[in-house]
Amino acid sequence: MKHLIPLFLLSLSATAGHAAERKVLVYTRNFTPDGKGYVHDNIQASVTAIKKMGSEAGFAVDVSDDPAVFTAANLKQYQALVFSNSNNEAFANQAQRDAFKVYMETGGGFAGIHSASGSERDWPYFWSVVGGKFLRHPAFQKFVVRVKDSNHASTKGLPATFEWEDECYFLEYLNPDLHPLLVTDPAKLKDPERAKHPWDLVADSLPLAWTLHIGAGRAFYTALGHTKEHYANPILYKHILGGILWAMERDTK
Repeated sequence: MKHLIPLFLLSLSATAGHAAERKVLVYTRNFTPDGKGYVHDNIQASVTAIKKMGSEAGFAVDVSDDPAVFTAANLKQYQALVFSNSNNEAFANQAQRDAFKVYMETGGGFAGIHSASGSERDWPYFWSVVGGKFLRHPAFQKFVVRVKDSNHASTKGLPATFEWEDECYFLEYLNPDLHPLLVTDPAKLKDPERAKHPWDLVADSLPLAWTLHIGAGRAFYTALGHTKEHYANPILYKHILGGILWAMERDTK
């Protein structure tokens, strides 16, 4: 499968010697053994946006789609791991999964964007970190997003409600401990398969973005962000930046 981003890390850090600098890893791996998994064409746009966020907010950004970066020693340099539209198999072996789990349990930060919830579909621990496992979505359409928690870093300054055009993701195995940030009313979606989903579990507030505490670590996820153009939209840009900054902070609520 052709790599979307070079396997070698692309770093915005000033020099290799600045070990104390704030830094995130943007991870974009999309892999299936048969090469048939869906790969979003928004990945480069999301990477470009996150690099801009880093430049503006004062954190360095490394980018990779190589699972070999998942070692305990390497992950120690990052305040957060940003799975930006990753999909399917995120890791190549159990050692890499173990490194990811130890990172999270010992105080690491995680931010998942859009199809990140489709990564590691056979590993329940990853679902618990992201907040759930991608199930399906109805057709790309406009829907109303409501801010559930306006005090979070990722939602401060956003309109209380706003119209958004996207894939509205439905996830299964939702982590019961997730704290919703953005929601929508699933009954108002154009969805011919509505009867197949247990809407009684979410009523009129289907979670679209949330936070979780994982061991000593913290995780942020947003289902928004299907198109390339979304990453230049001030609403999503501010939302993702706030989520990343929150995930990076280990000593605040």
